[in-house]
This record gives sequence, structure tokens and C-alpha cells, in this order.
Amino acid sequence: MTGHELGDLLRGLAPQVLGVLVRRHGQFDACEDAVQEALLAAAVQWPEEGVPAEPVGWLVRVAGRRLTDLWRSESARRRREQSAALGHDGLVPGADEEQAPDSDDTLALLFLCCHPELSPASQVALTLRAVGGLTTAQIAHAFMVPEATMTQRITRAKQRIRDAGATFRMPAEPERTDRLRVVLHVLYLIFNEGYTATAGPELQSHALTGEAIRLARELHRLLPADGEVSGLLALMLITDSRRAARVTPDGVMIPLAEQDRDRWDRALIAEGTELIGRTLAGSRLGPYQVQAAIAAVHAEAPSTADTDWRQVLILYRILDRIAPNPVVTLNRAIATAMVHGPAEGIALLSTLDGDRRVRHRIDAVRAHLLELAGDRAAALDCYRRAARATLSIPERRYLESQAAKLAR
Repeated sequence: MTGHELGDLLRGLAPQVLGVLVRRHGQFDACEDAVQEALLAAAVQWPEEGVPAEPVGWLVRVAGRRLTDLWRSESARRRREQSAALGHDGLVPGADEEQAPDSDDTLALLFLCCHPELSPASQVALTLRAVGGLTTAQIAHAFMVPEATMTQRITRAKQRIRDAGATFRMPAEPERTDRLRVVLHVLYLIFNEGYTATAGPELQSHALTGEAIRLARELHRLLPADGEVSGLLALMLITDSRRAARVTPDGVMIPLAEQDRDRWDRALIAEGTELIGRTLAGSRLGPYQVQAAIAAVHAEAPSTADTDWRQVLILYRILDRIAPNPVVTLNRAIATAMVHGPAEGIALLSTLDGDRRVRHRIDAVRAHLLELAGDRAAALDCYRRAARATLSIPERRYLESQAAKLAR
């Protein structure tokens, strides 16, 4: 097993292990620290000794021993007393710590991380850390803040959960509905980070996309009538269907228009399309449903030229009305260019000038539209600027290759 594969494995196991410990012991912050130590031990031992037959059980045992050490101190004894007063059961690891867990508590952990005592930003950051397995650096990049700032935010969020006396359970109504919006947003961010990494040598992480889809399936099983839950799952399935066609053998990103659509996973497309079709017919329209409908239009087209761009543009206009953000405007600009010509797409794109959140993506889209308009010199300049700004190596290679073609 390579180091990359081991990292993906541990990232997928981490929320399961944390869920077990928090259910048993109640102290989120202490359990999260113990899990991180157990993951470090696994990263050192498993390459030499091999992955154990019950990896979750192994991690639970090691993390449990770390908790035992922690709770021997005076400060830990005070935390036990506070936790007992809040009604948590079983603060010291017992004999059951030697058993493999009998359930997956990841979904309950997801809702715990979205506790109402936390700010929305802290809910997202903590869930990305504890459930999504993203590093603090990745989360900081997503929020466009220094890593030290994000470390403090996550630490405060864990302390806030502890101080609030949060119990480890699936919340009942109406609290569950209040948390659901943030839960969906977090799953969306986890999937997006896995599908197109913000930084690093790999374009996509199957561990993250797989975990996001698994959690979305669990959420859909729990709330089958919720249109936005169904819409998010459909969006993930249809988007993930393109995975095998997105990167060249040497690691260069392949944009949607150039992908070999015969390599798209038709089973995932069929499942996602059927799900969104059924959902749109019977529930109030939300942003995830609209995005899933857009993905379905692309999935049903045999090529970019054969795509129903007018339908795509209509859907992006709806999305821009109910959930406006710079990424929606970027995609709407592309659809506008495909329907009304690149000049109109470029004009719409200019409304984002000065928005630093998506600076390199603005340059990348503008380069593409300028190339369509025949302005090779301006397109070359934009491709180069976008390549310098992105932290994703596969994306940089693609942008540099486009610039090289125009420079010939």
C-alpha cells in the first residue's frame, strides 16, 4: 500500500472511529485528539506490520488507550466530573474498547458538528475536519484565512461543543431541520474538495468523494422525502460519473468539453438522473436540485456541441436567483457564451472583476471565452495568470498546456 493509499484509508476511517468514541465517552475534544494520535500510530505501524483485519477496531483500541492516559491527569478528572454532570455515560474506556464497533456513527457525528451553539463557519470547518478528514490547511484555503486562524477556530468550536453539553444523538425535529442546511453544505464542500482538490498533485480524492456520497446516501435513507437531500445525492452521483475521464495518464486535467464520454459511468448517471427526475416532480425547488438538473442535461448529451445549452442557461439563471455566488456566475457566463456568443459571456464575467475569492477561475474562464472569440493574445495572458494562481498541479498543467498551444 502506497503512502497516498494509506492516507486515503485513514481519512475514511477517522470519522467512524471518532463517532464510536464520542458515543461511548461524550467528550468530543478529547476524543478527537485521541483519534489523531491513533491515526499517527497507524501511519507509522501499518506500513511495517500491515493493515489489521479490523482497522476501525484497532484504531478504537489505540485511541481508547490514549484517552485512558489523558484522564489520569488532574485536568482530565475535572473534565470527567463536568461530563458526568451533563449526563454522559461511561467516561473511562472499559472492556468493550477491545471490541470492534457494532455501528457506524458517522452521520450522528455529522449532526453533532453542526451544533446550533456554533457559528455557521465553525460548523462547516469542524465537520470538514472531523467527518471529511480534510487537513486544517485545506480548510483554511477553502475559507481563505491563515492556517493559524483556522486552527484556533476549530479548537474553539470543539470547546464550544464541550461547554454546551451536547449529547451524541440524532437531533429530533425541529432542531434537525435547522441543522440540515449546514449539513448539506458541508457534504457539498467535502465532495467538491474530493472531486477537484484545492491544492496538491492529485486532481481528485476518491476517499473524499466516496465518503461524501456514502453520507449523502445515509441522509437520503433517513430523509427520503426531502428534495434538497435527494438533489444533493443526485448531483454527487452524476458528477462523480465523470471521474475516470477527467485526468490524462500523466496527470493533466481534462475539461468537460474534451472528455471521452464513453468513459462516464452510465450506472451512476442513470441513478442520479432518475433520482432528480422523481424529486423535481414532487418537491419545492432548491439549489442542489437545480445543480443536479444541470448535471443531468450535460450527462444526457453525447457531446458539448449537442448539449441543450439554452436549457442549461435557463437553469443557471434560476440558480443565480435562488442561490447567487461567484461560481454560479462563472458557469452562467460559459452557458451565455454558448447560447449568445463569447462577447456576452465575457461581459457577464466582467461583473466578477475584483472578486478575489475566485480570481484564478475568472482568468481561466475568461481565457477560454477570449479564445472562442479569436483574441489569442489576450487569452494567452489570461491562461498564464490562471496557471500561476492555482494551487492544483493538474489544473496548472492544463492551463499551461493551453497557453503553450496559443504561444506557438
